Amino acid sequence: MRRSILLATTAGLALSLAACGGGGTTEETTSAATGETSAAAAGGSIVVWVDQNREAAVSAAADKFTADTGTAVELVIKNFDDIRAEFAAQVPTGEGPDITVGAHDWLGEFTKNGVVAPVELGDATADYNEVAIAAFTYKGQVYGLPYALENLALIRNADLAPDATPATFDEMIAAGQAAGTEFPFLIQMGENGDPYSMYPFQTSFGAPVFVQAADGTYTTELGLGGEPGHAFGTWLGAQGAAGVLDTAITYDIVVEKFKNGAVPYIVGGPWMIADFEGMNVAIDPIPSAGGETASPFVGVQGFYVSAQSENTILASDFLVNYIGTEEAQTALYEAGNRPPALTAAAEAAAADPITAGFAAVAATAVPMPSIPEMGSVWAFWGVTEAQIVGGADPITTWDKMVSDIQGAIGG
Repeated sequence: MRRSILLATTAGLALSLAACGGGGTTEETTSAATGETSAAAAGGSIVVWVDQNREAAVSAAADKFTADTGTAVELVIKNFDDIRAEFAAQVPTGEGPDITVGAHDWLGEFTKNGVVAPVELGDATADYNEVAIAAFTYKGQVYGLPYALENLALIRNADLAPDATPATFDEMIAAGQAAGTEFPFLIQMGENGDPYSMYPFQTSFGAPVFVQAADGTYTTELGLGGEPGHAFGTWLGAQGAAGVLDTAITYDIVVEKFKNGAVPYIVGGPWMIADFEGMNVAIDPIPSAGGETASPFVGVQGFYVSAQSENTILASDFLVNYIGTEEAQTALYEAGNRPPALTAAAEAAAADPITAGFAAVAATAVPMPSIPEMGSVWAFWGVTEAQIVGGADPITTWDKMVSDIQGAIGG
């Protein structure tokens, strides 16, 4: 569950896992071919890190791979929140897996540190959502096999607000007030802000965090400054003064109030939907506050190949031809409720209106930047938004943030 993009990753590491290309581990490993715990085969084997939610889907694909190729697949079950730091620390030492599950926005760090290898998709590239491929692309090379997309949308209680969400923010607030609930609208912020959740409103003012090139890749030029940034900052201040935005509102409050019928509209993602079981829920585009399309970030989940793997051909074969099947991508979708990255699987999944709603919004979304410079943004971004909502001067506070970010990225 994504409560905030700013959740900290555990930093404590232990270099006790299998070396790339197979070998025993001190953690629990499962043979996908037999279902029994065992040491990896001495040769002709690959090690895959996967979290518990996706274990069954990956295991089923691995069974087929083993049956077809004779290659043993060892699954190491990891806490997803620990994978990024452990993979980045272990691969340079020759430790870690051949393949790991992960998020596309790890790509900047991974390529900067040289811990991942490109994945050659070939003609199969055309079978995937373009945004998913773009998310795993860095300097013209694809570095991951995508399997799912996740993004924010406007989640509507269709019993309280039976009509589709209005196209503009002000109209939505008016409709929410007409519903007569405790709140017309809620979005999580918290005392440190939540720029991930607020980003669709920022983009509706034409103020992206980084400027995108014509091919959709991100440059290192900041786009959130100038008049568009000032307009967004001024809007934040006005909404804070009106009580529409509030730093006291956290993820848990948003979920609880929506579940209890205290608010008709919230901004949220598919990770919330399980909490709303039995409710009449609809998924709509996020209304524009600044006149342009409100484009949320889209996050893409996928699998990386270690740059130190001794079995890159086997690893790529497993990903492209087994994880990249409609059957495997459907199984991963069923495990996580995120629209599949493979087009054929996504079309089948769209029979569910909730999935279809998030997928429709994803078509207007933008990949979260995976360039290394993105790591310098978060420390300033959210707290600045929170300060402005709390009453700080929008223009000078926003300009200081832009200057601080520029200094951090070395511009």
